Amino acid sequence: MPEKETWVSIPNNLDAAIFFGSYDDNFKHLAQLCRAELSARGGDIHIRGEEDAVNEAEALIYALLDIVRTEKQLTPADISYAADITRKGLSIKHQDIVSGTILTTARGKSIKAKTLGQKKYVQAMADNDIVFAIGPAGTGKTYLAVVMAVRALRNKEVQRIILVRPAVEAGEKLGFLPGDFIEKVNPYLRPLYDGLFDILGLDVTQRYMEKNIIEVAPLAYMRGRTLNDAFIILDEAQNTTPQQMKMFLTRLGFGSRAVITGDITQVDLPKEEFSGLIEIQKILKGIEGISFNYLNREDVVRHPLVQRIIDAYEEYETAEPEDSRAKD
Repeated sequence: MPEKETWVSIPNNLDAAIFFGSYDDNFKHLAQLCRAELSARGGDIHIRGEEDAVNEAEALIYALLDIVRTEKQLTPADISYAADITRKGLSIKHQDIVSGTILTTARGKSIKAKTLGQKKYVQAMADNDIVFAIGPAGTGKTYLAVVMAVRALRNKEVQRIILVRPAVEAGEKLGFLPGDFIEKVNPYLRPLYDGLFDILGLDVTQRYMEKNIIEVAPLAYMRGRTLNDAFIILDEAQNTTPQQMKMFLTRLGFGSRAVITGDITQVDLPKEEFSGLIEIQKILKGIEGISFNYLNREDVVRHPLVQRIIDAYEEYETAEPEDSRAKD
């Protein structure tokens, strides 16, 4: 393979500062991901190596500059995602991923889809009454569902938000736990609270909860209810049994929507129990108004190491039979 070298210039000093990052952290992360050799002089980037590696690195840099110019920010997660896209030979502009601000948080932070998978997921929630989001940790399944729920509430499309989780760690036998009702269920519902606090702020969230505009509850407490004009989110749905999943889905009333999120690789149910989230994919496949969305490692928007951890687990679990792992 012939060698090649080229330069990419960033004439705008502010764009260059964003691109390289604090203490050149972005550039260092970029250099680790590229097969070509990268070096920088001021706002000029020198690329050297085998021709295909140089072409790939050049395309990646231009894709990242597209993010810098449209978002005025750049994160290691953005770099990792753009690198994955470029490595596959795809040429996707940042505008193709980001479809505009979904919501602005209490602190003025603009929330947007960060990957193609997230964009399709957000669109599915806008277009369907029941949406399933299946994928690993860090892909924004729960957070984006809460964002869309708050947006629907602000737009007066629903009258309340109901956030549900199976309290599987306690076997849903909450009576055995110390404290009153709130103290019993709080540890299992904390991730949902965190999303609400980030989006609405602590004071607004507490006020909405006091008025029952927002309700957070364990799945066991949904039995026998019919929920109208509500945006309902079932989180950690891989830990529902088939009976619980059926019970939850049949709670949906007029004017309501449901989003069901989960990671089918992290089922915490007892061995004799089967995951309702795994089974429901076969039962409801192809029904109009119901959308199944599958996010993957490329949609992870947490620390770049999370992607590597997911890959490592997948490789280990594929290579090692379960019986041999148990003996180690």
